[in-house]
Amino acid sequence: MNSTHNLIGRQPILNRQEEIVAFELLFRSSKSPSSATVKCSTQATSSVIVNIISGFGVEDILGRHPGFINVDTDMLMSDAIELLPPEMIGFELLESIEINDEIINRCRALKLLGFCLALDDHEYDTKYIELYSGIVDIVKIDLIATPLNIVYQTVEQLNHYPVKLLAEKVDTRHCYLRSRTMGFDLFQGFFFSRPSVMQKRRMEDSSTTFFKLVNQLSHDAEVSDIEHTFKQSPALTYKLLMLVNSVAIGRREKIRSVRHAITLIGLLQLKRWVQLAVFADDGNQGLNNPILEMVAVRAAFMEEVARLHPKCLHDSNAPEEAFMVGTLSLLQQIYDISINDIVNGLNLSEETKCALTEREGVLGELLILSEMIEQIKLDEASQFLAEKGISIEAVFECQKRAYKWHKEL
Repeated sequence: MNSTHNLIGRQPILNRQEEIVAFELLFRSSKSPSSATVKCSTQATSSVIVNIISGFGVEDILGRHPGFINVDTDMLMSDAIELLPPEMIGFELLESIEINDEIINRCRALKLLGFCLALDDHEYDTKYIELYSGIVDIVKIDLIATPLNIVYQTVEQLNHYPVKLLAEKVDTRHCYLRSRTMGFDLFQGFFFSRPSVMQKRRMEDSSTTFFKLVNQLSHDAEVSDIEHTFKQSPALTYKLLMLVNSVAIGRREKIRSVRHAITLIGLLQLKRWVQLAVFADDGNQGLNNPILEMVAVRAAFMEEVARLHPKCLHDSNAPEEAFMVGTLSLLQQIYDISINDIVNGLNLSEETKCALTEREGVLGELLILSEMIEQIKLDEASQFLAEKGISIEAVFECQKRAYKWHKEL
């Protein structure tokens, strides 16, 4: 594979209902994973566009949400960015761009083409008035780098213009609540891309998933099809493991994967359980829930990378175990219980337990890697991969497959 292929960081952008409405896409070159710096800006433009269109694929990486990429002056003025689909991709104008008539006219032209435009790391300035007045859609304010009095002042000044305000670097709940009170419409930061925002919110399985299982079990579907349905729902997987743990056989044999759990409980018992469970479900599932997004992508990513890890090559169960570790690793946030309580309540294999509680073993390594990429620590991820003898290009393909799998749910 060409070395221009990149790892990618996706950071969610949420609305006031804490639902994902967009992503910021952060690219890192395999040659320089800690920064996007290249010698030729034209080459940089081409590389990013090629990766979006033919590398990851816009729909696979974004699903039904739009995505934003950072642009400097050279990239903004390049005709190449017009190859991107305006209904899916928006541009964040870096603060390094010097505003002049040429820049304003270029932004107006992109706006007419249907692109959404945002000002990144912004402070109010009268030289931007023409952009505020109907050209730019979103203004992003860095809550860490900007003094609080300037934030208040900027919000008040921009309230007179038809722009949405996005609070950037929202890293704590206090920061989130304050920015909501101040009048911000959109939010972005580690408070959301890490799962703490959902601590008190129970994730329910949709009735659709339950009825799909009922139909599969009634028609003697293949175990692989039933397994696939379970793997679409982290909460349902957890309930399955609790069910297996409640019967005698589950206490005698360590659970290694979702398929293993289905085999242990048996299809007859499973059918009875699903038929009862559907009546206890309220049918509520937030499709834009940031935790659902993270769980699905993490589990699928870990499953894919497990197939590459040198220590997993001779263990056919490793990918399925990795998927289960990815699912269980975030349940403590969904159900507001500790990971130790989850582990102690389930009869899991020692490898799975060590991965979840200590981040140890091969499965623990895969969990650490997925967390690095989620937190956009792509330089650390690159070094980690080099130590394991896994190429960035191969992980790039794992990312693509994980995003595609989530999109198809």
